[in-house]
Amino acid sequence: MAQTFEFYNERAREAAVEAEQAQLLNVRERALRSEKAWRSMADQALRTAREREERDAATAARRMAEDVSALVIEDAVSEPADLPG
Repeated sequence: MAQTFEFYNERAREAAVEAEQAQLLNVRERALRSEKAWRSMADQALRTAREREERDAATAARRMAEDVSALVIEDAVSEPADLPG
């Protein structure tokens, strides 16, 4: 199951709160490392989602152009040519 930006971002916020409330230095440091890792994963998820949207939009545009091209060719073939005669 692919995780979402929201999931990773929420884990990062939780780790930040844990770090803020930590009494022991090693617990604070662990929570800060965790927050950094979760933020990195959130950023990657966001980049991946944007790249997917861009790729999907490009694919849709290409398919639309192909469909229009096919219709133009179909119309040109099905219309009788004006021949002198």
